Amino acid sequence: MHGSEPKRRHVSQPGRATAHHSAEGCECGGERRHPSILYSLLRREGAPRASERVPRGLRLACACGAARPVALRAPRATCAAASAVLAKTLRFVKSVPCFGELPAGDQRALVRGGWAPLLVLGMAQDGLDFETRESTEPSMLQRLLTGAHESPDGPRHHHHSGGPGGGGGGGGEEGGGVALAEAQGIKAFLSKCWDLDISTKEYAYLKGAVLFNPDIAGLQCQHYIQALQSEAHQALNEHVKLIHRGDTTRFAKLFIALSMLRSINSNVVAGLFFRPLIGAVNMEELLLEMFYGK
Repeated sequence: MHGSEPKRRHVSQPGRATAHHSAEGCECGGERRHPSILYSLLRREGAPRASERVPRGLRLACACGAARPVALRAPRATCAAASAVLAKTLRFVKSVPCFGELPAGDQRALVRGGWAPLLVLGMAQDGLDFETRESTEPSMLQRLLTGAHESPDGPRHHHHSGGPGGGGGGGGEEGGGVALAEAQGIKAFLSKCWDLDISTKEYAYLKGAVLFNPDIAGLQCQHYIQALQSEAHQALNEHVKLIHRGDTTRFAKLFIALSMLRSINSNVVAGLFFRPLIGAVNMEELLLEMFYGK
């Protein structure tokens, strides 16, 4: 990448994205009624930058132990903190005027597709770390071997493979667990962000790039959303060049962090940070209830 913006749709003017309407007719294209997404992100994203901290060392797992299930060491406190970050994240999304101009179906799709990476990005900004322990949840093989012998009224472990935004199965503080490698992937991303000492403006641009994801299936205004993401990338690049003039690799490092973020599975995030306290929750229903206040 060499510090340059990735090749996406050209932005003709600051604050104005060049986009073509979809064949079905995009309800949000054309002249904008509000300032650019970049201005909106910066104006709305007023939270102070997380204080400096030294990232904790990551324990690397061998290949044979990477799938070993782990759970939160302090589930109540960590889940409560993650829930607060999720609520703040959804308020941020609702405050972006360009998001509000999208069709309702596109809004729901972007929330379903982006809540997990936005949450983890918010955890990084707020300096929220977590520790894990080995889980007491039986392995899948143990479930298969013992499930046939369970009585109808006996305890069961419900596994929900789900689609995007699924919550995982089981419930209770002792239940649940995600693969060690998955938990380490989240911790690696958090440490990457803290090592880079990302500023409030950089977090805002990163959130815009994550929120407006044109690769989500079924979008009516895909080209417009792609232009918004491209605009966020360009603004991040310009900001880095202005503030970090002596660091020609910073934009590339931030883009690497974005790629790490996109590899984090939403089912893992739900299973690690929400399942311990609220059980086999349907994250899609929970998100829409929180977002629309139903």
